Amino acid sequence: MASEPKTLNDLFWDTLKDIYYAEKQILKALPKMAKAAKSPELKQAFEKHRNETEIHVDRLGDVFEIIGKAPRGKTCDAILGIIDEGKSIMEEFEGSPALDAGLLAAAQAVEHYEISRYGTLKAWAQELGLGNAAKLFDQTLTEELKTHQALSQLGESKVNKQAQPKAA
Repeated sequence: MASEPKTLNDLFWDTLKDIYYAEKQILKALPKMAKAAKSPELKQAFEKHRNETEIHVDRLGDVFEIIGKAPRGKTCDAILGIIDEGKSIMEEFEGSPALDAGLLAAAQAVEHYEISRYGTLKAWAQELGLGNAAKLFDQTLTEELKTHQALSQLGESKVNKQAQPKAA
């Protein structure tokens, strides 16, 4: 007997579990990144994003409720790889003027992943007639885009400049 072909609904459910797991991993990583950062502004950005991430996890809980399922994650190899890259930067560039630039780049990789996932989930929620879920994804997507923009500005205005040794 052949199994039923997978549907967009299955893909939605799978991706929802993926981002839920990813957000939980990000919650664990952000305090370590904040602690490693030298720039007060970068520390503050990581702390602010940690608070936002807690809200994102709560929102995802609301989406699980909308679809009548208990919140649960599914191992997300992509986010684990991105977080591992961040850990490598912390180890390899510890004490270096380039540490903050590396941490900021690692945070941007996380943001890009989140932006991609939330944009996709929003589109799929709309397609599946889950308007309330789509609205929740849109709120989070907007916040992730703002975080990405704030990190970019911090990189361009300060962090990347500090990574360069001063010319004698």
